[in-house]
Amino acid sequence: MSRRSVAVGLIQETASDDRAANLDRTVTKIREAASRGAQIIALQELFNAPYFCKSLKLDRFDLAEPVAGETIAVLRKLAAELAVVLVVPFYERQAAGLYRNSASVIDADGTLLGTYRKMHIPHDPLFEEKYYFAPGDVTGDERTHTHPGINGFRMWRTKYADIGVLICWDQWYPEAARITSLLGAEILFYPTAIGWHPAEKSEFGTAQVEAWRTMQRSHAIANGVFVASPNRVGLEPEAGTDGIEFFGQSFIADPFGRYLAEAGTDPEVLVANCDLGLIEDTRRNWPFLRDRRIDAYAPILQRWLGT
Repeated sequence: MSRRSVAVGLIQETASDDRAANLDRTVTKIREAASRGAQIIALQELFNAPYFCKSLKLDRFDLAEPVAGETIAVLRKLAAELAVVLVVPFYERQAAGLYRNSASVIDADGTLLGTYRKMHIPHDPLFEEKYYFAPGDVTGDERTHTHPGINGFRMWRTKYADIGVLICWDQWYPEAARITSLLGAEILFYPTAIGWHPAEKSEFGTAQVEAWRTMQRSHAIANGVFVASPNRVGLEPEAGTDGIEFFGQSFIADPFGRYLAEAGTDPEVLVANCDLGLIEDTRRNWPFLRDRRIDAYAPILQRWLGT
């Protein structure tokens, strides 16, 4: 059996109020990842601004820009120059009053392949996302030969691998990982902005990180795919609160859930080689997809089955 390998890069960074500086710093880190051999490079959720959802402020809608805006244009040129695939999460203005938490996929020739819009939108203290984002639309069957999708979930055939993108809160839902894997994704990317409430860190901090990592590694194992999760880092203040300490600890895992690369809590560039032949090996020995009882799963479409 012939085997393919792809080098995956993740950018783990801070973000300041200077969006131009954030973009410039990210371009530098993308160049670093490419110089180390990365072929597909993913950025963290909402990479070019501080995590602005910590409170409800009308002027923060001004941070949004269209897919055809400057950020994607700059990174399309960079992707073509470096011959790398980029996963670019950003705050999207789709129309007047309609905003999304999105990630565009740019192929290695600079072609914009499409944009995924976050399906699961959280509402928690300092994570007021329902105010800022409309969820991704369930648009029915979107299957095409090159980039299949269904009900808002997508897969893209890039130059180097078939990939799926899910964003942050999506990572807690096995249904999202399963559907995207069934569409043919070999690597699931999870751009993320997750961190600690400082007052809770001593009691819950370690458990929160382990839960976050374990959940995503379980998607790799259950679906026989690679998982790559770039998170942001740094303490981001918010008036009247202790802010959020984004904990980083980005990682790349193989279909056995083994770590191929791990970051700490500082800005970092991760690069790991992913042997895509391991997907076939894993699924032959752990044939979870073969043994699924698809005739028995209709109840999962219900919100609750108890009395």
